[in-house]
Amino acid sequence: MAIGLDEVVAAETVLSDVDGARGQLVIRGHRLDDLAGRTTFEEVVALLFDGFLPLPADVPVALGAARIEAFAMARPLLPLVRDRPVYDAMRAVMAMLPDGTTTADALRLVAAPAVLIPALLRQAGGAAPIAPDAATGHAADVVRMLGHGADGARAAALDTYLVTVCDHGLNASTFAARVVASTAAGLTSAVLAGLGALKGPLHGGAPGPVLDMLDAIAQAGDARAWLSHEVARGERLMGFGHRIYRVRDPRADALKAAVARLPQTAGRLDEAQAIEAIALDVLRAHRPGRVLETNVEFYTALLLEAVGFPREAFTGVFAMGRVAGWIAHAREQALTGRLIRPQSRYIPPSAAAA
Repeated sequence: MAIGLDEVVAAETVLSDVDGARGQLVIRGHRLDDLAGRTTFEEVVALLFDGFLPLPADVPVALGAARIEAFAMARPLLPLVRDRPVYDAMRAVMAMLPDGTTTADALRLVAAPAVLIPALLRQAGGAAPIAPDAATGHAADVVRMLGHGADGARAAALDTYLVTVCDHGLNASTFAARVVASTAAGLTSAVLAGLGALKGPLHGGAPGPVLDMLDAIAQAGDARAWLSHEVARGERLMGFGHRIYRVRDPRADALKAAVARLPQTAGRLDEAQAIEAIALDVLRAHRPGRVLETNVEFYTALLLEAVGFPREAFTGVFAMGRVAGWIAHAREQALTGRLIRPQSRYIPPSAAAA
């Protein structure tokens, strides 16, 4: 029996392929190296949706209009979630969106986290939300709604991040979305399932603790001693190791390159790279039988910090990119799959107690 469904093929997909042995990620026939930093998030949305939803003539224009619509629907609800954590507030407001299966429904769901995360962060800080600008690129509009104005470097970094995390095989949140879609529920229901799974710290919640780790090391003053102590205690080093990859996570390199292009990160990046090298050395020495390489979370933390997101918003920004993949998988499941209904093995009380 495959505990955790390891090695079980639960779906056939044209959307992405994760090759853990070779450290490669392919999205709709394109290697991540050919997409990250070279393709806009809007172009990747069109790539993911192609064949599963009728595409508008101009996806960037349609997504810009969807941001305007999502903001108009969400703004009256913002005061109702003022006291909730950012991620919970985003999820609660998104639950109020129509639960349809049209292209308009899909684009509204892609737009929702992009307008909600900045609006909720500004509300928490006592500032008024900034309305979206339909004529601005998706990532650039997020940066603008955060209050940073027209910052091309931040926008480019965020765009690279959203492309990098848009899809990643049959991970926990994507599988959850496909299970819900297989019941013929709408896209909002499928996305809410993805959001619920992503909230768990074993899936989408680790980028913030990477910064906590870097801060703790800086305070201690001795990276090797701090890291060795944590590993000896059996603690996990944030930003290292992955369930699938047996080599370095290719997304880590894509995001590292994006961070390097941000002028304000020079000192932080140098410090992080030095700690990364020591951490990998410590892991090889203390856990020689395990492959624990740098994963996507390590440089995600640096990138999102530099763009201007606080740590409590990191998982919500992850959802900002991954929602496109969830929707594409939901439509693929609804169009080509069947109701997902695996079997379980019953263990009677007498056997469980033996």
